[in-house]
Amino acid sequence: MDEQEFTEWVAGCQRALLRSAYLLTGDLHRAQDLVQEALVKVALRWSRLRDGNPTAYARTIIVRDNVSWWRRQRERVVSDHDEAVIQQVSSDPDVALVVRQSLARLTPSQRAVLVLRHFDDLSEREAAQVLGVSVGTVKSQNAAALARLRTAAPELLDLIGGRHE
Repeated sequence: MDEQEFTEWVAGCQRALLRSAYLLTGDLHRAQDLVQEALVKVALRWSRLRDGNPTAYARTIIVRDNVSWWRRQRERVVSDHDEAVIQQVSSDPDVALVVRQSLARLTPSQRAVLVLRHFDDLSEREAAQVLGVSVGTVKSQNAAALARLRTAAPELLDLIGGRHE
């Protein structure tokens, strides 16, 4: 394994992966664990992944491991702290609060689709690949999430531009 190349890749994507994991879980410690697990799995497969899209592979691991954890727990934990990660979305504390509270209102699958599509700017096809679902599922989950937010958290829709979708 080319350690320098892997280290450079980690330095370039770790913050974005942590932000995504935090938005998916609402818990900084869980997000850190998910990212660490994903980075280990990428490191083990680096020779095959480095010429492809290791970041997409890491995102897929994070989302799938989170879903597996959530299914085992059957309980989502939304943290009232860990502002550092949520502030990557916005340095405005009011916006950070809106994001945290709004995402907590969604189901895990809706939350995953919303984070991948609107915070990570993935296409529907890319989000479907990360989640291991069809493009139609991404579309329907996105529509359901936006519909739920239209009534429960219109402030977040203003932030992600989902008002007219």
